Amino acid sequence: MIKRLLVFKITFLIAAAVSAQEVSPSIEVTDMLQIQRVTHLDISTDKKLLLFNLQKIKEREGDSGNYEYDNQLWMAKNEQPYTLRQLTYSEQRASQPTFSPDGKDILFVRTVKGKSQLFLMSLSGGEPMQLTDFKYGATEPKWSPDGTKIIFTASIKIDELLADSLLSSPDKFPLWLSEKPGFSDNTYLGKTKDKADPNGNMAEIRAYLRQNERAHKAKVINKLQFQGEASTSSDMQFSHLFVIDVSNRLSPTKPKAVTSGFNSYNDPYFCSNNEVLVNAKLNDTEFPDRVLESAIYKIDLRGGSKQTLIGEKERSFRIGSVSPSGKYLVYSESAVGTPNVPKVFVRALKDGRDLISIPLDRNMNNFKWTPKEEEVYFTAQSNGGVPLYKFSLKGTKLEKLSSEDAGVDDYVIGEKTLVYAKTSVENPCELAVADLNMKQAKVVSSFNTNWLNGKKLSLPEKHIFKNDEGMDVEYWVMKPVNFEEGKKYPLLLEIHGGPSAMWGPGESSMWHEYQFFCAKGYGVVYSNPRGSGGYGEKFLRANMDNWGKGPASDVLEALDRTVAEGWADTSRLLLTGGSYAGYLVSWIIGHDQRFKAACSQRGVYDLKTFFGEGNAWRLVPNYFGGYPWEERTMRVIERESPINYVENIKTPYIIFHGEQDLRTGVIQSEMLYKSLKVLGRPVEYVRHPGATHEITRSGDNRQRIDQMLRTYEFFERFIN
Repeated sequence: MIKRLLVFKITFLIAAAVSAQEVSPSIEVTDMLQIQRVTHLDISTDKKLLLFNLQKIKEREGDSGNYEYDNQLWMAKNEQPYTLRQLTYSEQRASQPTFSPDGKDILFVRTVKGKSQLFLMSLSGGEPMQLTDFKYGATEPKWSPDGTKIIFTASIKIDELLADSLLSSPDKFPLWLSEKPGFSDNTYLGKTKDKADPNGNMAEIRAYLRQNERAHKAKVINKLQFQGEASTSSDMQFSHLFVIDVSNRLSPTKPKAVTSGFNSYNDPYFCSNNEVLVNAKLNDTEFPDRVLESAIYKIDLRGGSKQTLIGEKERSFRIGSVSPSGKYLVYSESAVGTPNVPKVFVRALKDGRDLISIPLDRNMNNFKWTPKEEEVYFTAQSNGGVPLYKFSLKGTKLEKLSSEDAGVDDYVIGEKTLVYAKTSVENPCELAVADLNMKQAKVVSSFNTNWLNGKKLSLPEKHIFKNDEGMDVEYWVMKPVNFEEGKKYPLLLEIHGGPSAMWGPGESSMWHEYQFFCAKGYGVVYSNPRGSGGYGEKFLRANMDNWGKGPASDVLEALDRTVAEGWADTSRLLLTGGSYAGYLVSWIIGHDQRFKAACSQRGVYDLKTFFGEGNAWRLVPNYFGGYPWEERTMRVIERESPINYVENIKTPYIIFHGEQDLRTGVIQSEMLYKSLKVLGRPVEYVRHPGATHEITRSGDNRQRIDQMLRTYEFFERFIN
């Protein structure tokens, strides 16, 4: 018996030792593949059941070394102890889940034959039932309060719209004037009866040319906003709303059009069983790409009548939320064509009076009402975190319920509890529960806890300084994981994009990258320079006409103050950033020679070229007050474009860009690389095939790993 126990003990110790060897104590690059995220939280009407979407990454079947995102539905009883269970396992995945008002069914979206369709799953059991097989697809579904109707959105091309007699009669054309040169009306958009003949008369030649366009032999562009995220397009698409009757769950009606015509409608909110509020452009008489204003409309589902609820020139109005009974509307108002923080109001829908504005100089989102409609909760990026706030209509009291040290990604309101997805330095995402004031918080999931167990993490230390404009700038310092007093370490300056983004302990997108570099023995410093979001409108606008010098001085001040702590090796300073931060990296190394190596990802380097090739081109007039052909604006963007300081760049430099990135465009990175190559500077250029601007956030996971490792390998060439 003793011998048997001894053998068991030795076997156990060997197994434990092997297990310990298999788990790295530091964050590795492939740990990116283990991160799971909770999204789209919902709670049943009786507050007893929770529903959410869980995103994870898995190896693509039959394609070793490549990975794909997997989204499945999970559910739990809203009571202690929380037992979470997976509901769906299909390869078609599931997203946008929501409970029916009676709590008996779950509505969700799944892709079928390349189109998103609606599915219904009964909580009493059985396989999900496909509700729609709609030719345009179906997405963003919402229930009517009584649960008898579902409204959803579909995207429709203009050719489809013209051919659909329910959405647009065949002889009806847009009210806005065509922008095809040489045509005084819109009749060219319609179908032609002329035969296609390249040797025929002009009508037949035009029919032949249209035929080539349909066969994708030519892409004829007449619209202003022709660049998508991954390709250019000559198509015009419109979002329309449709409703189905699900009074009889086993026999839902065919989709009925709620909107029609040549305007786009989105974000529907029921304010009664037969009325919805929607967002749309302010008018449908101007060419859609040129209308920046948006308005809020009320649509009667019974007759289709449309009423403008809130709209005004030079302003954009957006629906935030409608209270459960339809009594109140939360909406935002912002100026168009300039960076600003939207103002948020609560309106009584019955008499159309604005009751009050919510007094917070932050960008507010994700509004949710308490059942009695006395309070509304919301989140807002603020000072490096995403706290949850509560606003009471009685007494107009605003409370911040959680700190900036963490982020609330999504949440639901129970009878006595809040359930939310939490991002923190210790864990990129877990499900947590607290009381209605965010007290007595407790994590109730272990989606990332298990693989993080035993891993060493670096915890950021927050600091603040005043810049030359007298503004408080916050920055965070992360020491290497195995930091030892008296030793010197390389220091990596990380910069965020946007330029109106915000980084901090409650922002999840950089969690893995920071921990990876700290595990590799680097220190990391990051900050929110002037122009960042999360600090109010004055701070947001502080980089107008000043993308380079001002923000650069802020991030370099954060670096200098970190160096002054004494542990950073000033001969091994490094620099990296993407998008606008790719711009700022190139600006800095064109003006400062202290860095041993630098990395720019998907950046902007020549503002004139960016105006032409990037789909985010409106940043030029929004931040610099005009267009490249205007003398005053030209002077400013010439001064602010890093390409004009290329002769000063001597720092070893790696430049990344996705082949399909049209948000910033790729030509500028080619210009920058080629210029540095001609100058004989140490530069390397990496293009990722098929990648868009989202490569590091939601792109191909193998490419995400490649970019991070390639950056690390490049830095190591010059600091060792």
